[in-house]
Amino acid sequence: MSIEIRHAQMADQEFWYSLDRHLPEQEFVKKVRDKQGYVILENGTRVGVLRYHLFWDNTPFCTMLFIDRRYQGRGYGRRLMEYWEKDMSSQGYGMVLTSTQVDEAAQHFYRKMGYKDCGGFIVDVPGYEQPMELFMIKAV
Repeated sequence: MSIEIRHAQMADQEFWYSLDRHLPEQEFVKKVRDKQGYVILENGTRVGVLRYHLFWDNTPFCTMLFIDRRYQGRGYGRRLMEYWEKDMSSQGYGMVLTSTQVDEAAQHFYRKMGYKDCGGFIVDVPGYEQPMELFMIKAV
């Protein structure tokens, strides 16, 4: 089995949107341009994505990690997060952030990867309501 992780390319757009429906198209173009998105492939087949931005313009924040359901539970999410963390460390960043809703199981995955809870907020604006967003932090 051959695993490859690379920056997202415009050719990945259809696959990207099969997993991530929250990113406006103009933002996908920026992620490709600014190299703030990754694709993980198994034997040349795309299996997952990760995107991030800079929180406070100085701290990498993973805003989406998603592995195709057919490939979940095989370590691809861990590999993608570890790759991103090493990339961020190599660029001189000392910590990274991520978040998940408190009703999602992803928080347990992040804790296993060494992330610690560091706060949260509740969105109760009509039309945008959601469970509390839990922020998590890790030194890299």
